[in-house]
Amino acid sequence: MAADYAQELPTADEAWQRLLDGNARFVRGESRFPSMPQEGFAELAKGQRPFAAILGCADSRVPPELIFGAGFGELFVVRVAGNAISPEVAGSLEYAGLHLHTPLLVVLGHEKCGAAGAALETKFHGSRHHSHIQVLVDGLLPALERVDEQAPPDRQLAQAVEANVRYTMARILESQAGPVEGRMKLVGAIYEISTGRVRFLE
Repeated sequence: MAADYAQELPTADEAWQRLLDGNARFVRGESRFPSMPQEGFAELAKGQRPFAAILGCADSRVPPELIFGAGFGELFVVRVAGNAISPEVAGSLEYAGLHLHTPLLVVLGHEKCGAAGAALETKFHGSRHHSHIQVLVDGLLPALERVDEQAPPDRQLAQAVEANVRYTMARILESQAGPVEGRMKLVGAIYEISTGRVRFLE
């Protein structure tokens, strides 16, 4: 169902708990993407009041609204391969904080991220990718400085995914908006494709 536009937004901690509760329902198989009654469209047309903004990966296996059990108008979602930050992404997130007053910003990585894997191939094996993909990969490379070159490939990829989330968070914090002039709480998370569970980072 649609979020009530007139309803007070939750605090950042309350929004975080709503995401946790929604993901728990998803893992248990109890959540369903809501249908929209006719009156819901009229409510949505008044405006949007998302309680959380999600910067996630474009991977088709990681739809934030589904894994958090959220309905129409509840999440402000920006998706790009490797959950990478860019001026366009940063501007979108600033809009959520400054104009929609969204209290929580989540940087959401995921297991077996192809963009992180491609960056590892470039870092450790000198692999090159098609032009625009390489631009994306090059933007992820600074996040991978501490990935263990001697670790098994699966462990390297897990390290890269988490390091990339933390790097994106650091870039958001370092920006002039950081994060969005103190209006949004910033948290990082990893979606486990193998279990459906979202693990929030310390």
